[in-house]
Amino acid sequence: MEGFFARFANVTSRIAGRPWTFLLCVLVVLAWAISGPVFHFSQTWQLVINTGTTIVTFLMVFLIQNTQNRDGAAMQAKLDELLHAVGKADERFIGIEHLTEKDLDHILEQVEDRANRLHGGAQMPVVATRAEDAARGETTPKRIPTHRSRKAKA
Repeated sequence: MEGFFARFANVTSRIAGRPWTFLLCVLVVLAWAISGPVFHFSQTWQLVINTGTTIVTFLMVFLIQNTQNRDGAAMQAKLDELLHAVGKADERFIGIEHLTEKDLDHILEQVEDRANRLHGGAQMPVVATRAEDAARGETTPKRIPTHRSRKAKA
């Protein structure tokens, strides 16, 4: 079921994101609007478009969310692999997507503070690596616990 749903969500989101799909939806709405005088702008006529758009929107939310979740997870796995593969990268960032928003804000604040120290408050294109921290005498803290590592201990 999960594999079928993933394929269905991918195909649907690919089709929904095409310009022709948008044009088709515009044409449906125009046809509905033009048909208004024929149906005397009745409540049934209004109900048709309201019900149709509500159902499509409701279902598309889940399909698009599923696609975005998988895309985000794949992107995160790729970024984690890059952090792991690059010798000078700070591996403490692997898995931080599982932290709370408060924890992430704290990490971002630390990264920005480190960048400000390095660049004297100027525009900062890069963030210091562990090697740069070591060169300044800063010690590397222990790895930040992630959701996965807490699960493993339990």
